[in-house]
Amino acid sequence: MKSIFVTGTAGAGKSLLTSKLYEYYTKNSAFAAVLNLDPGVQNLPYTCDIDVRDYVNVIDIMQQYDLGPNGAVVMANDLIASKIDEIQEQINKVNPDYLIVDTPGQIELFAYRSSGRFVVENISSEEKTSIFLFDGALVTTPVNFVSIALLATSIKLRLGLPTINVITKTDLIGTKLRNIIDWSSNIKLLENAIAAETDGETYSLTTNILRGLNLGGFAQGLIPVSNVTGNGLVNLEGALSRILNLGEEVED
Repeated sequence: MKSIFVTGTAGAGKSLLTSKLYEYYTKNSAFAAVLNLDPGVQNLPYTCDIDVRDYVNVIDIMQQYDLGPNGAVVMANDLIASKIDEIQEQINKVNPDYLIVDTPGQIELFAYRSSGRFVVENISSEEKTSIFLFDGALVTTPVNFVSIALLATSIKLRLGLPTINVITKTDLIGTKLRNIIDWSSNIKLLENAIAAETDGETYSLTTNILRGLNLGGFAQGLIPVSNVTGNGLVNLEGALSRILNLGEEVED
């Protein structure tokens, strides 16, 4: 079994991309399954094969511990770690070729609390990788792009997984997509764009962050994907296969 963790900021399209990946693998005769790790989500665009809401109920936690919604979601995410053996047993029963893991909407709850890293480490799998979603609607300015790139790098460090960077909502941002793709592969172009839109202090801070990210190996480009049309899924699957299957791609 190969595991794919779908991460990114709230609203970036994690659940939609999870559903599209599931459909892509299934259409191409690969056995895929979906694990939902968000205990607070109400509606999902796919049918869960394994669902943490079967083990952890946010409403019950609110009532039992007299917590508000945010406190209950924090506790629920931590309680998931205590259910990892039961979750793994259910994964084993399904036994897919590809397990697509839809992570919680609030990325900080998953990536920055010890329970998230624990779950990643304790899901038994031959190979694991992470997809980080750059929300296309958020990264249309160079400073926002660097900010999200910093977050992506931080998440990669926290989870300790090889990571593929994807930009979503490509059908909504029009000609700005070309700029974003260029920024992801040409640091000089990005620095020039920052200089054109910021003052001295912001320029200095942003470019210093950017150079650190570049030294850390961030500048590897983005894969554009539309969750609406499915454009880019072939390229994403190819990148996943290079990590998970030593380059052997699922036939399209």
